[in-house]
Amino acid sequence: MEFSWFWLTTIAFFLAIPLLHRLRSVNNKKKKLPPSPKGLPILGHLHMLGKNPHQDLYTIAKEHGPIVFMRFGWVPHIVVSSNKSAELFLKTHDLVFASRPPHQAAEIMSWGQKNLSFGKYGPYWRSMRKLCTLELLSTLKINSFQPMRKEELGLFVESLKLSCRGKAAVDLSAKISSLTAEMSCRMVFGKKYEDKDMGGRGFKSVIEEGMKLAALPNLGDYFPFLGIFDLQGFKSKMKKIAKAYDDFFEKVIDEHVNGAAEAADRADGKARDIVDTLMSIMQSGDAEFQFDRGHVKAIMLDMLAASMDTAASTVEWILALLIKNPKVMKKVQEELEQVVGLERMVEESDLDQLKYLDMVVKETFRLHPVAPLLIPHYSTEDCTVNGYHIPKESRVIVNTHAIGRDPNVWARPNEFFPERFVGSEIDLRGQHFELLPFGSGRRGCPGMQLGLIQVRLIVSQLVHCFDWKLPEGMLPEELDMTEEFSLVVSRANPLIAIPTFRLRD
Repeated sequence: MEFSWFWLTTIAFFLAIPLLHRLRSVNNKKKKLPPSPKGLPILGHLHMLGKNPHQDLYTIAKEHGPIVFMRFGWVPHIVVSSNKSAELFLKTHDLVFASRPPHQAAEIMSWGQKNLSFGKYGPYWRSMRKLCTLELLSTLKINSFQPMRKEELGLFVESLKLSCRGKAAVDLSAKISSLTAEMSCRMVFGKKYEDKDMGGRGFKSVIEEGMKLAALPNLGDYFPFLGIFDLQGFKSKMKKIAKAYDDFFEKVIDEHVNGAAEAADRADGKARDIVDTLMSIMQSGDAEFQFDRGHVKAIMLDMLAASMDTAASTVEWILALLIKNPKVMKKVQEELEQVVGLERMVEESDLDQLKYLDMVVKETFRLHPVAPLLIPHYSTEDCTVNGYHIPKESRVIVNTHAIGRDPNVWARPNEFFPERFVGSEIDLRGQHFELLPFGSGRRGCPGMQLGLIQVRLIVSQLVHCFDWKLPEGMLPEELDMTEEFSLVVSRANPLIAIPTFRLRD
């Protein structure tokens, strides 16, 4: 009898959910929602998303406008596709949309959404951001890792010089990925780790798989009651990735705890890594919230994912665009010759003088933002934006891919033309909504300064030290630029090129 009552209650519950959802939809329709394409029963607009959702949503915005209402499953989404509408959500009404929605991948793989990227807005999150900004991503902390960046780049250039001798083609995607991973490991953990150190699954591949799982359309997010069934098999994969993260990070923390005395009294002058700093904060009890190992691991994952994947993908896109546009490549090299000369490598102190390189970086972010949909925002209350009713608990997607290609803002929007920024005040630090690679407002990326240093330094070194030619007689215009969607959008195919060393030995 108890068993029968259980199933009757369960069936009644599942039947009631669509009815409640329908009643809520009818109530919303009484208010002026943003324009919306025609959807399907139950699925809503999920069927309109393909392999590259940012491109699909851009196409939809062209027809329906810069603020569009869509329903993915039972969950309302607001898609924002212009600079003016982005400013309304990220500045004018920033507080209402500063939180993050429930997210199964982040819940499983980020220790209950304890990380900065997916954490829900509130006192805990504000304290976490303050800690990261002041202790982990301050200018002083970033500068302390300058000798490490120089050392790793020197090793990187030497490895490429070996390829020059045999005129061998190089997988630049793999090389750049390894470089940013090694830089990130030394910054976060204090030393490099090999693939075997993360359960033999591959250090970089585990991080990348986690990023992809966090970006895939998950029925558990769009139909919450289906989450327990794991119909797509995502949940089991997330749990395996979470265990790999947890086992590895526990090992790293234990190593730091066991070597705490040595770390506290370094005689070699090396900067304290980020785990050292986090463990010091945890043990001191000075944090404004109860700070435990779960928080340490969540921040470690944030730091790793942000500094590895985003930097690598950005550098890759910049190099691909420069190789595809030889005249622009030549102008970057001429600027480097003027500022640096051909007798030495680029130093970080040179970067502020490389104005044309900055334009190239901006133009790349405009055409290929590495996080084209940012991370969804979440409305914590009903709100009216530009005359439209935005229901509570809506997910807000800011499509920076669409904003960067808006013909109302950018002349010849599909053309790679860095000179468009000559005399322009548009910056990429979140104050100008025409260009938002790092987001804006309360949820703007706190690691922006570190990311820009890494990207500009690696790109300038690659372009200054080497000339690049495509293999097998491929013409620049034939270079494939297909995207592969994830939280960080990378090239679908690796970037292969032949280097020639150009500095005077």
